[in-house]
Amino acid sequence: MKNYIAYLITIIGASFWGLTGLFVESLYEHGFTAWEIVTIRLTSSSLILIILMSLFSRKHLSIQIRHIPHFIGLGVVSIVIFNWCYFTVMEQTSLSIAVVLLYTSPVFVAILSKIVFKERITRKKIVSLILTIVGCSLAIKLIPLGNISIPAISIFLGLLSAFFCALYSIIGKFISWHYSFLTITVYSLIMGSLFIFPTSGLWKKTDAFGSLDVWLNISGVAVISTILAYTLYTFGLAYIESSKAAILGAMEPIVAVLVGVLIFGDVLNFLQVIGIIFVITSAFITVFHRQRKVKGWTGGKNVIKKGI
Repeated sequence: MKNYIAYLITIIGASFWGLTGLFVESLYEHGFTAWEIVTIRLTSSSLILIILMSLFSRKHLSIQIRHIPHFIGLGVVSIVIFNWCYFTVMEQTSLSIAVVLLYTSPVFVAILSKIVFKERITRKKIVSLILTIVGCSLAIKLIPLGNISIPAISIFLGLLSAFFCALYSIIGKFISWHYSFLTITVYSLIMGSLFIFPTSGLWKKTDAFGSLDVWLNISGVAVISTILAYTLYTFGLAYIESSKAAILGAMEPIVAVLVGVLIFGDVLNFLQVIGIIFVITSAFITVFHRQRKVKGWTGGKNVIKKGI
């Protein structure tokens, strides 16, 4: 597969994450808590994928026992515990602060990728990381900070959410050498569901599931913001560097901001526009390579290679 297709698929997957707010806000209105919504998201997604794969792709449901810890890491640590840290910061501070602390995750991915996969930390990656963090901060109005005070525990949990989120790219990259993106996604969701469902108490809210609107939003958060988002992002991980995938994942908050503008009537200020431009620029820097001529001849013709 050509790299630019993998980049595009990764961006689309991250963008689907950005649509999560469309469905989650409605579920909040029906009385569900954040922990319950995470449970609904993982459990419903798992059931849908298991049924579809049992019918059309049963061979992708086979895994080796030795890889179960990797799927537990993806499902429990990189999805469930990450979400808990993320939502806790939201409750303690604000959505804006939680998102910016979360999107320090590409920094963790770059460092871990250097250690685990020997990926180079180039100047281009450093520039992209800086543009991503500053751009996200501007886009969600965290900058200028003003007189906002952030508790130390919130900063710690926010950075922890970024670290756990980063682990998805690292573990997902490793396990992608052994399984298809469908297998990785379904078993990550299954492990997360098995961990979170017993603690959710969802069986006490059977009345809330009588609403058609609830089921429509469950379908949206399960199919669009979970199944498609995770499968597409995981698919991209198999073909591009983990650190680059993490940078492209910063399209999520940008999509969330644009959803607010296009659907909920929010108005962008000048700094938000600049922030969006920064994040999009970081994606372009990550994706595109300039071509350079290499001195020498091969078969009587100049050789042209892509710079890295």
